Parts: sequence; C-alpha cells; structure tokens
Amino acid sequence: MKKLLLSLPLSYQLQTIYIKSADGAVLPVSVIGSGKPVLMLHAYGMDAREFLPFILPLMGQYQFYLPHFRGFGAAKESKLTQFDFIRQYAEDTNLVIEHICLTRQVTSLPIAAISMGALVMWSYFTYFGVSRVSRYLNIDQSPVIHNQSDWHGGLFGARQEEVFGILQDIVDKTLPYAQVEHFTHLPFALKRRVTDVERLFSLLSVSRSRSEALVQVLTHQNDHKLAFYNHTTWQHKMRCLQAYLAIPYDFRSVTAEVTIPVVSLIGGKSALYDPHYQQQITKMLHNATDIILSHSGHAVPIDEPIQFFKKLKEFLQ
Repeated sequence: MKKLLLSLPLSYQLQTIYIKSADGAVLPVSVIGSGKPVLMLHAYGMDAREFLPFILPLMGQYQFYLPHFRGFGAAKESKLTQFDFIRQYAEDTNLVIEHICLTRQVTSLPIAAISMGALVMWSYFTYFGVSRVSRYLNIDQSPVIHNQSDWHGGLFGARQEEVFGILQDIVDKTLPYAQVEHFTHLPFALKRRVTDVERLFSLLSVSRSRSEALVQVLTHQNDHKLAFYNHTTWQHKMRCLQAYLAIPYDFRSVTAEVTIPVVSLIGGKSALYDPHYQQQITKMLHNATDIILSHSGHAVPIDEPIQFFKKLKEFLQ
C-alpha cells in the first residue's frame, strides 16, 4: 500500500460542516483555512467551491466559510420551502452566521458576496440588521431587481423588458413539466431552449472575448450530448426565475441602516447592473466606497480574476 509522503494540515483541507435549519433542511458549508473567519456567498447557478482558486493563497490567514444555497452545489438536493427564495436564503445565511459567531467566539465577521449572493445580503440586512457583519464586499449587485419610475438600474438595465420576456417564456414552457424527474425526459426542443437561455444569461454576464469563448466552450451541447445531458438543477433554476420575475425586490430602504464599511466592486462593463446606478447605491450608504474594474462585466472573477483576487485580499486586510 502506498503512503502519502506529504499530509496537509487539516486546516488546509476542504471540509464540510452541516447546519440544520428550522424546517429540517441540512445546509452544507464548505470550510477551509485557518485564522479569522470570513463568509463568502455565491451567485445564481454557482457552486460555492468555485471560490477556491481565489482564496487558497489566503487560507493561512483566514478561515473561509462557503455556504451552498439550497438547490445549488453541494445543496442541490435541498428544497426551497418558500416562494421568496431570496428571503429563505437570507434566513439560512443568518443560521450560518450565528453558527460561525458561536463556534469561533466572535461577535461579527467580514462577508463578501457576488450577484445573487449579494442580493441575499441586502435581504439579510433588511431582516437581521448589520450587527454580525464587520464589513461587507458587494460584488456587482444592485439591491433593486425591477426597473421602476424612479429607478432604471434593475437587472439587465434598458434591456430588462426584452430579457425578462425571454425568461418568462422559458418559465412558461417548462411549467407543464415541473413534475418530470429527469431533464433527459423533456422534449428535445425544450431541452435545447433551456440550455440556450442559460448560455444567453452567461454571455450577458461577461464582457471580455476570452471569457465569452470560455462560456461558449463550457455551455455548448451538440445534439448527441444534449440528448443524454442530465441537468440536475434545471427545475430549481426555473423556480428561482419565477420569483425573480414575480417579486419586486427593492431593498433601497435598508441602505440608511447599513452603517458598516461597505466596498462595492463594480464591473465597469456590467450588462446586468448598470455601473452608474450601482454608484448611486454607494452614495446612499453611510460608509461605502466604489472600486470599478473597467474591463469587467458582471462576472468579475471570470473577466478579471487577478484583479478580483487583489481586491478581495485588500478588502480582508
């Protein structure tokens, strides 16, 4: 039997802890590193472990907690029990934060959140306040989803009506198949439409040609592959889209109560959230600064991975 010549300390190995919610769901949280605790919240469709390339160089100084939102990543089998999934994610996040504060004996901790995870944080601030958060890194996310008479910086900006129409169409087309267990059992044309819409969303999230090429490679499914493609999260994604389209998420009212230091990391070419309106949110906060990455779209870690790492490191230090 071969023996490992080098065994990494436990703190340098990715571990998973499980936190039970009041409704009986088990919430998995990936944990790695040693030092001060840091919480990072992932985006829609993302696996929390995708943060690893950016945090591994920092795990000697910090211990990172990476919760998996219900329906995604290691929590893909966990079901939502509320239509307002953002509020449910905020409640789950509160449980994770309280667990960290109790077990690590701290009163607050820094939090970084991207896209949907950042919207969850705006919901968290609304329902649970800011006392457990020492400082906050908001990565390309507005607290307002739908455009309104006094706000045109919602999701997809000026293209919101067009793109929301596309999303509503795919939600309507998949609703009759909500009880179908496997993606492979859907009609081929519907499977193609679902994956095409997901590719559109991913392409709108990036701005650099190399990022677009990567998205095309990762999302391309020829007819043969698509016929056997087992898309395990498609129903959950449709469920989330329903809520995005139906609920008028607007957390601007809580900005007056967010007095902790906030850094807003903005993609200068973001097609999902207009940088101009994101800067307006910064002005509403008591203690906030903007960092604009001029070459980045919404998916900052993909478009500007080196800058993202540098800004995360600066935020933590």
